[in-house]
Amino acid sequence: MNKPLFIRIVTTIENGVSYFRQRRDATGRLGLSALQKCTSAIRMMAYECSADATDEYLRLAETTAHKCLLHFVEGVINLFGDEYLRRPTAEDLQRLLNIGEHRGFPGMVGSIDCMHWEWKNCPTAWKGQYSRGSGKPTIVLEAVASQDLWIWHAFFGPPGSLNDINVLYRSPVFDDILEGRAPRVTYVVNGRQYKMAYYLTDGIYPKWATFIQSITLPRGRKAKIFAQWQEGCRKDVEQKDLIEHIW
Repeated sequence: MNKPLFIRIVTTIENGVSYFRQRRDATGRLGLSALQKCTSAIRMMAYECSADATDEYLRLAETTAHKCLLHFVEGVINLFGDEYLRRPTAEDLQRLLNIGEHRGFPGMVGSIDCMHWEWKNCPTAWKGQYSRGSGKPTIVLEAVASQDLWIWHAFFGPPGSLNDINVLYRSPVFDDILEGRAPRVTYVVNGRQYKMAYYLTDGIYPKWATFIQSITLPRGRKAKIFAQWQEGCRKDVEQKDLIEHIW
């Protein structure tokens, strides 16, 4: 996470959540700063640190670290939710369509993919359900991201033993389309008009009208160029580390 973004989050949390404001105790000594508390919470989320691991580095007790994480998550939802944890508006959708058309994919509104987060403290009784073979237990996050790494859809929680298709069948990503609330989109490709937006995906996803996959073994100049551009644009959602930090 870059420093300006981190400072912005800390400042907003400090001003919006009273728990993070620095106070003096009965002896007049200053207590923990917002910088210490927010750093503890972000380290626990982004790097999967345990609560007691922040003791020597940030001088926080385990109980305090747990409280920091709880108040931080609630603060982010309350303070940033209206802007960053919402569905795209008509203006957002048009901007995404303009970006997609500029990149050579008219009608494209983002890329969809799944990633696995290691569950370090998974209960022993659940490890078989959340593990693939002899691997470590993981939890799946299905995300739709745009070029600026804005996450427009997040479905978190399925066990790591599932693949992308299994997660898709459980996901609410297409609920609006099924319930007739899908945004109206019109674009033209090769002289033919289409009215349904789509996502860029990898080869595991089904061949639906809302998914555009790459070409596995492209032959010919056109196929190679299409595969190169599609795979390049799909990197938006495949930048796993960046998405984890943003999330």
